[in-house]
Amino acid sequence: MGKLFFGVVTGAIGVAYMVYGRRQTKLVPVVSGLFLCGYSYFIESWWWLSIVGAALLVAPFVIDL
Repeated sequence: MGKLFFGVVTGAIGVAYMVYGRRQTKLVPVVSGLFLCGYSYFIESWWWLSIVGAALLVAPFVIDL
């Protein structure tokens, strides 16, 4: 049940990143949002879910293309 909630939250943030990236015409938020929407389906470990999720959440602020 916790993984489902985690996937819904990161998916919602991912959609917000994609909308922001499209409006600002920036590639990194769109790609990060796309991966945020789907990465929880492929990773089983809570440890890796949190590490990959944190990296994807921070990526648009660190990488500026």
